Amino acid sequence: MIAEVVRAGLKLLPPRVAGRVAFELWRRPLKRGRVRESERAIHESARVEVIGNVVTYAWGDGRRPVLLVHGWRSRASRYHAFVARLLALGYSPVSYDAPGHGDTPGPAGTILDHQRIIQALGDRHGPFEGVIAHSLGVPFALYAVREGVSAGRIVAISGVAEFGYLVDAFCRELGLGAEANQALRRAIEAGLFQRDDQIWAKYSVAAGEVDLLVIHNDEDDVVDPAQASALLAGYGPRAHFKQTNGLGHRRIMVDPAVITEAVTFLSHTEDARDSDVAERLDLGA
Repeated sequence: MIAEVVRAGLKLLPPRVAGRVAFELWRRPLKRGRVRESERAIHESARVEVIGNVVTYAWGDGRRPVLLVHGWRSRASRYHAFVARLLALGYSPVSYDAPGHGDTPGPAGTILDHQRIIQALGDRHGPFEGVIAHSLGVPFALYAVREGVSAGRIVAISGVAEFGYLVDAFCRELGLGAEANQALRRAIEAGLFQRDDQIWAKYSVAAGEVDLLVIHNDEDDVVDPAQASALLAGYGPRAHFKQTNGLGHRRIMVDPAVITEAVTFLSHTEDARDSDVAERLDLGA
């Protein structure tokens, strides 16, 4: 209902004004994700620490750490099914509620804020054996690793590849046209990145030196499946692809087969069916 009112109001404004108003919405998610009952046991079992004003979570004994990065209007507890599987296999999951999300206060942070948060978690818990990121968390995680956060392998689920796609998708959601889109881009450059108009290329996916598994669903109605192709092309030969069917953008995060695929990839096994890790994964599914 709130989104419908916002869309209707923006359509009454001149495009340039609508773009500037959209910038304020961009910085502040319309709603925060709450902990669901299915997530509560995992959420409450975490060791909680506040770094700066960011709420962070850690499970396990600290060995074999794996970083989990959530997406827009989400929170760390959405990874509850991954956390349970990773713990059963001897990993130590680490995550955080992004600025303006979950239990972390403030407006939404930029990709540079996430880089600093992920670096701080890497300094405290890393080097990470792997990173699993979902949706908007994918470009945040990829950029942090590109800038020096140590990770063995990365799994990108329903991920965004092109930084400009975030604006395009946001404007589509709000019913804004091309002129408002450009106004929003200029506002983002000026308000968050010191008028740097190169951010759209700088923060998009780039060639990577760490093995990457891209998992995307054919019925994703939030992040266009074409972003998977862009991820693969931009990242280069160390990227691998796994398509899923019928799960959409959210159920993919709790699907046992997806979790198995992701954790098997992190285990560095070449043939999961012949490995002890895969056997344990099957038993845990």
